[in-house]
Amino acid sequence: MRYILFYKPYGVLSQFTDENGRQTLKDYIPVPDVYPVGRLDWDSEGLVLLTDDGRLQHRLSDPQYGHPRTYWVQVEKIPDELALERLATGVEIQKYQTKPARVSLLSLEPPLPPRDPPIRDRQHIPTAWLELTLTEGKNRQVRRMTAAVGFPTLRLVRVSIGLLSLNGLSLGSWRDLTSTEVKALKRK
Repeated sequence: MRYILFYKPYGVLSQFTDENGRQTLKDYIPVPDVYPVGRLDWDSEGLVLLTDDGRLQHRLSDPQYGHPRTYWVQVEKIPDELALERLATGVEIQKYQTKPARVSLLSLEPPLPPRDPPIRDRQHIPTAWLELTLTEGKNRQVRRMTAAVGFPTLRLVRVSIGLLSLNGLSLGSWRDLTSTEVKALKRK
C-alpha cells in the first residue's frame, strides 16, 4: 500500500486527468493507482493525502468518523467575536447547518510561500488570517462558511489532516508517509 502527502499549489486539480488541459496531480506525482482522500479545490492550496488503501480512504472521507482537518484562511476584513462564535458553533450554508468547528484569529500572518497569482490587494480593506478546524468536508465549506458570516475567503490553505501536516514539505513536493504515521492514521 502507498500513502503519500502532497503540498498542492494553487491552480492544481485534485485529480489525475483533466479534459481542459489544466494542471493535475499527474503533473507532480508519478505514482500509479493512488487517489486523493477527499478533495482540495482548484483555487485552494495545501495538504492532500493520496493512497491506494480503499479501506483507509473510506474511513478518512466518511463524515461519521469526524476526522479533523485544519485550514489557514485569509479573509477580507477583520472578523469580530460574533463572527468567530458563529463559525465555531456552526452556520447555515445551502440549507445545511455545519457542525461545530474550532476557530481562532491568528495574530500573525502564517509562514506560507507567496501565492501565484498573488491575492488581490485592496488598499483600504484589511485582511486577517483564521485557523479553522473542521470535522466534515462539504463542497467549498470553508469558503461558504466565511462568506455566511460576512468575511469572504481570499486564500485557503489546508495545513493538516489529523496528525499529518505540511511541516517539511515545500510547495509542489510530496513524500511517502512513514510507517509510524501510517499506524497513527489507522488508529484514529
